Amino acid sequence: MKQQGAETAAGFDCFAIVAPGLEPFALAEARELGLDVRAVDGGFEWSGDARSVLAANIGLRIASRVLVRLASFDARSFAELERRGRQVPWQRVVREGAAVRFRVTSRKSKLYHTGGIAQRLSDAVRRALPGVSTSEAADEAEDLDAATLIVVRFLRDHCTISADTSGALLHRRGYREATAKAPVRETIAAALLRASEWDATAPLVDPFCGSGTIPIEAALVALGRAPGVRRHFAVEHWPGVRATLAAEVRTELAARAVAREHAAIIGSDRDAGAIAAATANAMRAGVAEAVSFTERSISAASFPAGARGWVVTNPPYGVRVGESSKVRDLWATFGRVLRERAGGWRIALLSPDMALERQLGFPVQVVATTSNGGIPVRLVVADVPA
Repeated sequence: MKQQGAETAAGFDCFAIVAPGLEPFALAEARELGLDVRAVDGGFEWSGDARSVLAANIGLRIASRVLVRLASFDARSFAELERRGRQVPWQRVVREGAAVRFRVTSRKSKLYHTGGIAQRLSDAVRRALPGVSTSEAADEAEDLDAATLIVVRFLRDHCTISADTSGALLHRRGYREATAKAPVRETIAAALLRASEWDATAPLVDPFCGSGTIPIEAALVALGRAPGVRRHFAVEHWPGVRATLAAEVRTELAARAVAREHAAIIGSDRDAGAIAAATANAMRAGVAEAVSFTERSISAASFPAGARGWVVTNPPYGVRVGESSKVRDLWATFGRVLRERAGGWRIALLSPDMALERQLGFPVQVVATTSNGGIPVRLVVADVPA
C-alpha cells in the first residue's frame, strides 16, 4: 500500500478530536471559523496549512485536540513497521535536539505490544533526526511539557501516525485555576451553550455555577473572544512555523470576531467557596465585567424580569451512595423554581438519567449524549411552561 503522508496541496492533513456525542456542535463552529471540514468518526478533518492549524487551536470551543496526520499504512510485523517508520516525514514536526513522546494504542492487530511499537518508531525518529530524545507517554498530564507528542493508533493492522498540535488539551483555556466540586469541562460547557441556541442578547442564568465555567464560556462567546487566545500550542514550536504566526492568527481572529451587546450573564451557587473560585476564574479569563456571581441556594434563585432568557447549567447528579434522595429533592425544587419564576424561559442542562429529569415537572428533549468526568450524561433542552 502506498504510504499517505501529511503533505497535501494545502500543507497538512488535519484532524480535530471531539468528545463522542458533541460532533455536530463542533462541526458547525468549525465551519463558522472558516475551516473547510468533513465529518469523520471521532471528530472532523480538513486539509490546511499551519495558519489553519493555529486558527483551529485558538478558535475552536468544543474540540478536544488537533492532530496532523503524518502517515497511514498497514503493518503486520515489526520489520514492516521499521521500514514504514523510516519513511515518515518526522522533520515536518520535530526540531533537531527536541524531545519526543509516543502515545500508542493497538486493537485487533498482530502488533499489540505498545512498548515495542513505540521503540521501533523511536528508532526511526532518532535515525532521521540525530540528537532527538524519545520516550513513551503515560497520561494526558504529560502533555503540558515541551516534548512533541506523537499519537500512534493501530486498528486491525492499520497504523495511523499523527503529531499533536495542541499540547495541553483544548479545554484547558488557562483561566480555571480554582475549581469547585464536580466541575464541567470548558468544551462541554461550550457545547451545552451551543445546544441551548442562546443568542447572547437574552439573559443567561446558571443557578449551579460552581467555579463559573458555563457563565465564563458564555461571556467569551458574547464578547467574541477566542477561547485559546491566552495560551500557547505545540505547533508553535514546529520547524517551519514562524515565531510571529500565532500572534498574527490571534489578531486576525480578534478582528473577525463580533462582540454583541449582551444581556446579563449570572452565576449563582450556595457554596461561598465556589463563588470565590468563579470570581477569580472570571478575572483570569478577562470577563469579570461581563458576568456576575452571587451566593444563593436554588430555592432563592432569581431571574431577570421583563424578558425571556436562558438557564444553562450542570446540576448535581448525586453519584455517591446515600445522595440519591437528596438530589431528587433538589431537582424537584429546581423544577418548581423554574415553573414559578422562569416561565417561558429556555433551559439546557446536563442530566445523568430520565429519573432526575422527571423531577423537573415538565418534558425535556435529549439533543446529545456524552460523558462528563467519566459519568455518562445527556444534553437536554426544554421550554419552561409559562
